[in-house]
Amino acid sequence: MKYLDFEYGAGTMGAELPDWTDIFVPGVTVPDPPYIPGDQLERAYRESLDHPIGMAPVKELVHKGSRVVFVIPDRVKGGEQTTSHRKLACRYILQDLYEAGVQKKDIQFIISNGLHPRSTQQDAKAIFGPELFDEFWHTGQITSHDSEDPDNMIDLGKTKRGDPVWMNKAVYDADLAILIGHVQGNPYGGYSGGYKHSATGITNWKCIASHHVPEVMHRPDFTPVNNGSLMRHKFDEISMHMEEKMGHPFFCCDAVLDSKSRQIAIYSGYAKEMMPESWKLADQRTYVHWAEKKYDILVFGMPQKFHYGDGMGTNPIMMMQALSAQVLRYKRVMSDHCVIICSSLCNGFFNDSRWPYLRELYDIFQHDQMNQLPDMNRLGEYFATNEEYIRKYRFANAFHPFHGFSMMSCGHIAEMNTSAIYIVGAQEPGYARGMGLKTRATFEEALTDAMKKYAGPRSRASRNI
Repeated sequence: MKYLDFEYGAGTMGAELPDWTDIFVPGVTVPDPPYIPGDQLERAYRESLDHPIGMAPVKELVHKGSRVVFVIPDRVKGGEQTTSHRKLACRYILQDLYEAGVQKKDIQFIISNGLHPRSTQQDAKAIFGPELFDEFWHTGQITSHDSEDPDNMIDLGKTKRGDPVWMNKAVYDADLAILIGHVQGNPYGGYSGGYKHSATGITNWKCIASHHVPEVMHRPDFTPVNNGSLMRHKFDEISMHMEEKMGHPFFCCDAVLDSKSRQIAIYSGYAKEMMPESWKLADQRTYVHWAEKKYDILVFGMPQKFHYGDGMGTNPIMMMQALSAQVLRYKRVMSDHCVIICSSLCNGFFNDSRWPYLRELYDIFQHDQMNQLPDMNRLGEYFATNEEYIRKYRFANAFHPFHGFSMMSCGHIAEMNTSAIYIVGAQEPGYARGMGLKTRATFEEALTDAMKKYAGPRSRASRNI
């Protein structure tokens, strides 16, 4: 037997698994490509910014009097170390702007949180670092996108496909809009960065409702995650529509990051031409080409707190999204009757200040003929226009209410692609059962039951951490 520890709450839960269990550790089982050493980062940025793909360097795109807006990802992505991509990219691009005559007063930084919580002062300091923060925060030149501010959103009509496009007006009005992005695997349509950044980070729920919904996310082309899905095409169409209406392209500076958020490579330029080049390298650390087997059982652990915030691993709807994200990433190695076994504290902590609407969504899901999560989608606009939930998004650092519907759309993917899902160690197991999940006290009990009912005694198991 193999004794393994899995994430669970703020700690771990142990499990004895069969000797034939295969173990996959991101960045270890398949090593990340080499990251750029710290003493070589400046050279790498200068090479990328001086020779961008598909467009001229920043210093040739601006002059004295040009208004420049940086669009910066929120804390959900990218790392916060001193040498993080967004800190260094901003520093080196600012050098180019000042050299070209752009004045400090004409530079704005917008945190592209989309429907995520608007960033606090503490968030901004972590994102930018003390030096940039002190230089721009106190003059009001660092702001967090507010998708519900009627005075700072502009309606750009519709794409040729008919999708509505709304955009942050300050970005639209800029002479140069700079997207600082991270090329990291993302269950929502492939990689972050590039056109995904602009299509989700500086728009509103009406635009996002054209792609983060069941009719897009439940299509066969969505799972496993890839860069050829309808969602990805919509990202490109929406962002290129923004560029058409602005009259000029975004200037992108994206970094392929390793599993510890260190820069593997820097890509700058025109997103349409730059993104495919960055994906070639990103593929080497994102996809599990090494795995030729199909597994009947996928085993992993879920902490209480991870990228979306504290309570993601205990809030039942966010739990479903996290389970589905693993399916999206690992579907290529899952058998057609695969079973998931996952540890979760599942203690009923919803974190109502962060997701004030999810408790209500969960309660509705238990009633009113809501048999599957997609049945909830008809309430999307009802929740998205709830004035109290919108106030909490705008002024109390909560997620926008429509964000919950993108989570539910994703959450159903786990049910679509598994025979069963077991939650082990739940302190309030009723919440897991209310989402259609099975509950057991231990990994061993869940594995025994799964092999008896679904996978068979000769099944293959994989452990992912």
